Amino acid sequence: MATNPANPNYQHRHLLGIEGLSRQEITALLDKSEQYVEQNRQADKKVDLLRGRTVVNLFFENSTRTLTSFELAGMRLSADVINMSVANSAIKKGETLIDTAMTLNAMHPDILVVRHGESGATQLLAEKVNCAVINAGDGSHEHPTQALLDALTIRRRRGDLEGLVVAICGDIVHSRVARSNIHLLVTMGARVRLVAPLTLLPSSVAQMGVEVFHDMKKGLEDCDIVMMLRLQNERMDGNFIPSIREYFLFFGLDYDKLSVAKPDALIMHPGPANRGVEIDSVVADDFSRSVIREQVEMGVAVRMACLDILAQNIQEERLGNL
Repeated sequence: MATNPANPNYQHRHLLGIEGLSRQEITALLDKSEQYVEQNRQADKKVDLLRGRTVVNLFFENSTRTLTSFELAGMRLSADVINMSVANSAIKKGETLIDTAMTLNAMHPDILVVRHGESGATQLLAEKVNCAVINAGDGSHEHPTQALLDALTIRRRRGDLEGLVVAICGDIVHSRVARSNIHLLVTMGARVRLVAPLTLLPSSVAQMGVEVFHDMKKGLEDCDIVMMLRLQNERMDGNFIPSIREYFLFFGLDYDKLSVAKPDALIMHPGPANRGVEIDSVVADDFSRSVIREQVEMGVAVRMACLDILAQNIQEERLGNL
């Protein structure tokens, strides 16, 4: 049987999360992404790899950054890209998620990119369609392409993830970005620290293979990477912090707190950043330390790699080779 030479180490139909992926599978995705970083820096950024294929971006939650990144990734691979405006769709008329899946499936797309406010929604869709599904964020569960682009950013700056000390700071309990990053970093051999007030930590933190700190300076001491998270106000039902001012005082990243990290520690944020809430503007804009803009660039490359690999896996599956 023939195998797909582009992705011998990643043979899944979908990308629904990082949890459960092996180091080899994560590395395969990152290695493919590296190729697209260089492609995107060329004058001619477009390749015909997915010509004739259809990618549907189905976003039940707004996210200009992620949607634009996936749209651009699909277009640069020459796919036919459709962005579904869910706000004006049949979902608002009472159609269920399964009904939507069956309707889309009848149109024979090749890849569905799904963002949804409920954890597990992408898994449900994946069980009902014949195409590949990429999770672009589901509730507080996972956001796998964000973790991959973060890992690619780190790997290009540091060479390897193994042995690095990474502090993930802020609203852990509501963050799908944090969950995906924890799974990826632990799998790849990094030491992960979570730095947050007790109210913003998940109850399952003891099973995550991480160290926990409630003091920023203790948590950031000798860190290689400082990854800040946005306060997920839209997911908060109750009082998780006393006030924005007090939160920034104790958990917002400024130069004083950053002083205990390694002198060359990288500053990361998945965006959009709430300046003066989780990060000081001067720190966010410190081009000698901050890689926030680089994360955006890596996002397009990672999403191109995921579309490439899954489209080829679907083709191989249809041919009976996987």
